[in-house]
Amino acid sequence: MAGTAERARPAPTRVRTRRRAVPSRRARGRSALARLHQGGALLLDRTIGWHRLPAPLGLLVLTGLRDVLRQKNLFDTEELPSTGRPPLRPPAPADRASRSADGAYNAQDSPRMGMAGTRFGRNVPHRATVPEPPALMLSPSPREISRRLLTRAELIPATSVNTLVSAWLQFMVRDWFSHGTGPREDPWHIPLAADDPWPARPMTVPRTRPDPTMPPGSRPPTWANTETHWWDASQIYGSDLRWQRQVRSGRDGRLRVTPEGLPGWPADAAADVARVPGFWAGILMMQTLFTLEHNAICDRLRAEHPTWSDEELFQRARLINAALIAKIHTVEWTPAVFGHPATRAGLRANWWGLAGEHARRLFGRIGDGALISGIPGSRTRLDGVPFALTEEFAAVYRMHPLVPDDFALRSLDVEGGYGPDPEAATLRELTGPAALDVARRHGIANLLYSFGTMWPGLVTLHNFPRFLQEFERPDGRMQDLAATDILRTRELGVPRYNAFRRLLRLPPARGFRQLTGDPVAAREMAEVYGGDIERVDLMVGMYAERRPRGFAVSDTAFRVFLLMATRRLSADRFLTEAYRPEVYTPEGLAWVADNTMSTVLLRHYPALRPALAGRSNAFTPWTFVTNGAAS
Repeated sequence: MAGTAERARPAPTRVRTRRRAVPSRRARGRSALARLHQGGALLLDRTIGWHRLPAPLGLLVLTGLRDVLRQKNLFDTEELPSTGRPPLRPPAPADRASRSADGAYNAQDSPRMGMAGTRFGRNVPHRATVPEPPALMLSPSPREISRRLLTRAELIPATSVNTLVSAWLQFMVRDWFSHGTGPREDPWHIPLAADDPWPARPMTVPRTRPDPTMPPGSRPPTWANTETHWWDASQIYGSDLRWQRQVRSGRDGRLRVTPEGLPGWPADAAADVARVPGFWAGILMMQTLFTLEHNAICDRLRAEHPTWSDEELFQRARLINAALIAKIHTVEWTPAVFGHPATRAGLRANWWGLAGEHARRLFGRIGDGALISGIPGSRTRLDGVPFALTEEFAAVYRMHPLVPDDFALRSLDVEGGYGPDPEAATLRELTGPAALDVARRHGIANLLYSFGTMWPGLVTLHNFPRFLQEFERPDGRMQDLAATDILRTRELGVPRYNAFRRLLRLPPARGFRQLTGDPVAAREMAEVYGGDIERVDLMVGMYAERRPRGFAVSDTAFRVFLLMATRRLSADRFLTEAYRPEVYTPEGLAWVADNTMSTVLLRHYPALRPALAGRSNAFTPWTFVTNGAAS
């Protein structure tokens, strides 16, 4: 049967654009106008900088830059040699209107696209993704970079946002990608300086799990995503049917919830979840919040459709919940982190279109393009390359500096308002199984309030969480995540900083002082990299560079967001052509349109209302509350 299903698949994985032998006059006119727009955008960006322009002109430049990136910076790794791909199940009728657990058949004419186990794509040409030889791979030492350039003396805060941005980020990353667990044998060996206090010599870092479909010796190598590539809330629902069945209650489409109001993972799975590296109170809060939101959506759907089965209610609620998460990320989280007026306008236009939310609500969609009425409900767009998240996208999301080392756990009493003095806690005390204990002791509402009234770290040099530089994994092994992040980016063939910028049509840094603008940081970087600006790692360069106004992270990282933030929406059938009442239900579309992060928070934790009063974006700092009132 497996062989029959594989032979019967509707289309090959590679997606090709349709070409016309002789373009029409109108098409030639559009093409000429597009080339003029893109060329002008590149010129203005290189000579002035998009972020220094008035917001409307900056937005126009950004749309031109995005179109250039769509044409020049999408590369398909599935076209590279492969062998031994697992069999594909036959299509099922449910695939037309429901997300599959593993992401298969999201694209009906290319059923493997974006499913769990498929390869990461690239934003740079394949020739630029061959990893360096082993001697250069460890030069300069990732551990030396961690100690000398990344170590945090004290928190450098990002004062325009709150610490929920770091919790939300990891919540998203858990949905989008994972390279899986690498083999223990033949790890990377990192030599250590004589004064390095690391407990074992040399430091060892496991290699990334190889792509099982990559023929031995393939150049460039490829890597596979253990999660689905789609924006489908797999951090809640899982990327396989086994996990999905474990978290479902089996009644009314709902997910399991414990009497304490936490996700109802089965007893044997709960311990495993808490021991996965990276589990902490931040991600637990978000998983809890959107587990409860799923159940609220189920209740709404059941009121309208009392005869629907548990399966029907679950699948529709999953669609709605995932779309709401995508909307919150698009119009709230990302504008908070990239807080420039042009980016805020552009991100809202991604969802609502240039006509805006009011016009969309009043008139509905105007045409099936994305420009006027936004991406949801528009035509699916692949730009000639099968959809996949990319290694470069994963690299620019290495934002551990957002996480503080020290937390003030505050109490927001339902009746009395502000509780006793805050309890000090360290990041170590909020990770692993301890996160579950903290949540049970303090309650999710109080944790949310604590995170909402704290500043996260700025994504910059000398701001990496100390705890994560000496992270004790659940298996007892020590890990320096800063050194690991540097090594991983090199290992996965992501170009170094200047090479990366050239491939994105950005000017390279001519020297360390020009890169950072800080003479002390410039001197430190020059010493670590032996005076060779071309050896600066992508992550270090992004942390060091000067940021546009309102940005908590770098402009270089933003270029990948500019491309992939749109693509994650426009390539997904369930966020484009299937985003209609027949699939989501009218009440489902209204649920997504009418809700924000704040309404979700207040639906499940109404005691937060005074802290959120007057806040248009829940990812900006909340108000401290005294005796039940904002102060």
